[in-house]
Amino acid sequence: MSGASPVDPVSSAEPVPLAVPGPAPAPEAPANGTVEGDSPLDRAVWRLRSRGCWHDAAALLEPHSVRHAPSALRRAALLVERCMFTATGWAEAEDALRSAEALAGDDDERGGAACERGHLAYAATVLGVRDRADEARSALGRAAALLAPAAPGRPLLDFRRGLMAEHVADSPDSARAAYRRAHAGATAHGDTLLLSFTWRHLAGLALRDGDVAEARHGFAESLRIREELGFLIGTAPALAALADAAPDTDAPRLRAEAARLFRLMGGVPTWLADHLSTALPAT
Repeated sequence: MSGASPVDPVSSAEPVPLAVPGPAPAPEAPANGTVEGDSPLDRAVWRLRSRGCWHDAAALLEPHSVRHAPSALRRAALLVERCMFTATGWAEAEDALRSAEALAGDDDERGGAACERGHLAYAATVLGVRDRADEARSALGRAAALLAPAAPGRPLLDFRRGLMAEHVADSPDSARAAYRRAHAGATAHGDTLLLSFTWRHLAGLALRDGDVAEARHGFAESLRIREELGFLIGTAPALAALADAAPDTDAPRLRAEAARLFRLMGGVPTWLADHLSTALPAT
């Protein structure tokens, strides 16, 4: 698995015109929503999430999630994201999802919960925990039926359907189309963290197709956004991805920095370990 894996500076970016077969880099993906709002709670949740403290971030939302459907969904999304990055916490994510599904009161909320359900099943599948591909397809299909084309959650759904197309169905053309829809939607909705994922996965397809210059551009945009947002937990994967497309003079430095951050974050994301093994010193 390659190290290439959810800011106003790229809010006007156009989808990257790529045509590529081949598997994408790493499978990680963002939770539902990004830097939401500017309240003290929003800022605290973001600070914890961006540093990989998903359990603590979810705990801040727990009192609000008992009766408030959006908070319950947001909490579930954090715990699903923890599963994707750490391959742990599956039971807690399942419990949070069931609560969010029970509280959902309209199509947007039901669609958002289905999107998270699909992503949790996808994560279990690609991380080798259990094959839940059929469940992932069913849940994401249900989300597609519930979320209107212009709904705020639609770009994230498109991105996750791209992940399924690429990593489960081995259909890079379908994945590219889904990533481009997600990129355009993220741009329209100002979802800058999601843009860092769409840039990176489109760049991964470009790299597989041998378009190193396009790949380098997309990986660099992804890294820039994550650094500007302070999305520390996603910075090591972005550095490792850029190293894959960088000139030989720059690649070792980028991989070394990715390895340093990987150690700083306690070996998270777990799926990056093999890719960075050559950059990690013997112990």
